[in-house]
Amino acid sequence: MWNSEVGRRSLGVETFWYQSVCQNHIVWDAVEVVEFRRKHTANVRESLGDIRYIIQDLVAKRDRRRDGFVLAIKQAMQTSLGDDADEVCGVLTKSGIARSLVKEAVELAEKQGRLTVFAVVDALTRLNGRIVNAGDRTELDQQAGKLLTLAA
Repeated sequence: MWNSEVGRRSLGVETFWYQSVCQNHIVWDAVEVVEFRRKHTANVRESLGDIRYIIQDLVAKRDRRRDGFVLAIKQAMQTSLGDDADEVCGVLTKSGIARSLVKEAVELAEKQGRLTVFAVVDALTRLNGRIVNAGDRTELDQQAGKLLTLAA
């Protein structure tokens, strides 16, 4: 948000979702960018209602995003990937997960007591921390993330 008491600058607000901000202040992956600005004139205060609406809309979007995430995780915690370890290994192999990780991931998930989508994704995430190359870690993260769609 910005404003000027002397009319030197417009009144405005810009909202967006973003992935990260680096140390030199570059905003990465800004999406759903909404910008509102009005010339600073005698009637500028009428724009405050518009700004209020933009902020309320942003809060509502935040809540929908949060609620959608919570629902997805709950479903992942309740959705089984298979009836036994062999079946789950087959699902993981078909999903492109390296065979060298499949058995270990299933064993870790079984230790949590269930072979749910969430337990397997969590196990893959834990194993991912041991992978040396960032590109390989990113690839496994993407593959594990795609497994979450099996709970939808």
